[in-house]
Amino acid sequence: MTVALHPRDQTIRSVLESGARKHPDRAFALFPETGYRSTWAEMAFAAQSTAARLTALGLAPGEAVGVLAPNSKTTLELFLGSMFGGFIVTIFNPLSGQAQLNYVVDHSEVRVLFVSEDYLELGRSAVEACSRVITLIHNDPPDWPVEASKQARHEPCPDDAALLIYTSGTTGLPKGVLHSHASLLAGGANTANAHQLTVDDRALCVLSLCHINGQVVTVMAPLVSGSSVVMPSRFSASQFWNWVADYGCTWFSAVPTILSYLVQGDELDSSPGKRFSRLRFGRSASAPLPPALLESFVTRFQIPIVETMGITETAAQILSNPLDPARQQVGSTGIPWGNAVRIANDSGVVLDTGQEGEIQVQGPNVMLGYFKNEAVTRESFTSDNWYRTGDLGWMNEDGYFFVTGRRKEFIIKGGENISPREIDDVLYSHPAVLEAAAVAVPDSNYGQEIAACVVAKPGASVTIDELQAFCAVRLGAYKSPAMIRFLQQLPKGPSGKIQRLQLVEHFTQAKQTSTSS
Repeated sequence: MTVALHPRDQTIRSVLESGARKHPDRAFALFPETGYRSTWAEMAFAAQSTAARLTALGLAPGEAVGVLAPNSKTTLELFLGSMFGGFIVTIFNPLSGQAQLNYVVDHSEVRVLFVSEDYLELGRSAVEACSRVITLIHNDPPDWPVEASKQARHEPCPDDAALLIYTSGTTGLPKGVLHSHASLLAGGANTANAHQLTVDDRALCVLSLCHINGQVVTVMAPLVSGSSVVMPSRFSASQFWNWVADYGCTWFSAVPTILSYLVQGDELDSSPGKRFSRLRFGRSASAPLPPALLESFVTRFQIPIVETMGITETAAQILSNPLDPARQQVGSTGIPWGNAVRIANDSGVVLDTGQEGEIQVQGPNVMLGYFKNEAVTRESFTSDNWYRTGDLGWMNEDGYFFVTGRRKEFIIKGGENISPREIDDVLYSHPAVLEAAAVAVPDSNYGQEIAACVVAKPGASVTIDELQAFCAVRLGAYKSPAMIRFLQQLPKGPSGKIQRLQLVEHFTQAKQTSTSS
């Protein structure tokens, strides 16, 4: 039986220490590439040791620790150990580009940066470009320049800042989101309660720890539920099902892009002996899940997929469909878990059922604010303290929410608001399309016109004319893409979420002529 979790008076340190006392020999984290298994007692000891070494480096409680490394035992220990000692941890995204990395390393005020061998050049360049002195330490394992102190002396409080995580910065400079121990644990509890996690569950973490989904959904949720996580360095379609079977995973969190790769792959077919008797469900997050992709995945693998919604500022999950497939509503991101969600207009008026407006959130999982940006923090909350997500959607009579798109990504053609997701879903339903994303491009007649970038399935053949005709039948000519461009891949953030605004540059020239993939 699942017990509702409410760790409101706890910290990362107190929850980890409590688990280590209650079940010291239970597995907490397993690492497939190395075969290492870390128990709760071992992870608590590693976190204590990490915090003590950071103290010995001269860091004071509340100062920032930076990490530039893939998922690994050391990265997880730095992530938990920094917060354990009352420091603020920030794991940087190596895929953000050198210029953006330079900015966030400088803006974060980190005093020490742990860098893996793969990202050493990136890290060195960021440190050299910084306006202050930063100690760079080689990672995996850390080449500590000092001996550890005897203990991590500082005991953090629930409301202390624990995590600094940067948004993708697709519409400007990245914003630093500050989370407390309390908000991170609340986010983990929301996930654990929605998915009825117990001590017997085991998550598969294939998303980077530089993303809120990896940090909260697949680390904090096991932490608050007393369970465990399997953590490879990165997603691999060829190894995914082996990890699930070999480590007895009961659930996984992914993004639609990963689900699409799995549906198209033949890795499972080449291993017919694999059995997944313990696998209860998968969850989809970070981007809308096209109904056609959901149907394809469930039909092929007979594994339930739970669609959810979460954002960085709310410590991941705010909405989730129930686990029971009979209660799920396809196309919906579900119902609230552990926080309140409402739909309101620009004036702050709460809208009735079925009316489209902004999705707003209030609860213990909401961020402290944006680091060194009080003005934007104020603008992001309503006068009655609801966080404005910037996502548009509506709620039906059953209390299920439906996301129609990002306010900044909406296409306004001839004064009509058109949701990119509506076009995406149609393109995804075409048998030759692997990925798709619609965007707005400037147009002299309509103000904005509809364009789309498409990745074709391997071996598939389809033309632009064919896709446009396919869309016209299902959307009508007005909502169909006037321009389509085939790409080898779509730009994505660390979670796998498609970065739409980066696609606009592909349409800066005149309308393209029809070509085939």
